[in-house]
Amino acid sequence: MRRFNLFAAELQHDADDPVGYRTGYSRLAPGIGASMLAGTVYELPEGQSICPYHYEHGDEEWLIVLDGRPTVRHVQGEDELDAGDVVCFAAGPEGAHKVTNPTDAAVRVLMVSTRRMPAVVVYPDSDKIGVYTEEKRDDVIVRRDSKVDYWDREP
Repeated sequence: MRRFNLFAAELQHDADDPVGYRTGYSRLAPGIGASMLAGTVYELPEGQSICPYHYEHGDEEWLIVLDGRPTVRHVQGEDELDAGDVVCFAAGPEGAHKVTNPTDAAVRVLMVSTRRMPAVVVYPDSDKIGVYTEEKRDDVIVRRDSKVDYWDREP
């Protein structure tokens, strides 16, 4: 049996993340051998968010607050959560969300989701769509207004 401790996770940081999205994270699935579900522990310093406002087609996500008081922007507005709170973001537009730490203390959360590939993610604020694949070679983020006709460039 493989084990992962949510409270002792070694966090990674991506140096190229822009201000506002600088979080520490640790992915659970590789360490425990999971293939059907994904989980990531995030630690959000003051004023940082996990990612832009978005929703996913085909994947449901859960947010579990481990420590601190994050704010969640969602379709109905905005809510402040407490340690121990669990919320579900449904697949599709009704599950749009953004997790932010507006406090002066660190926030630690666990995001759990299904792992359907390819993943299709919509970013309503910037009007973009991302397609993410297992191999990464065909990953793409495009603006909705850049769409082309199905037959474009076909012989």
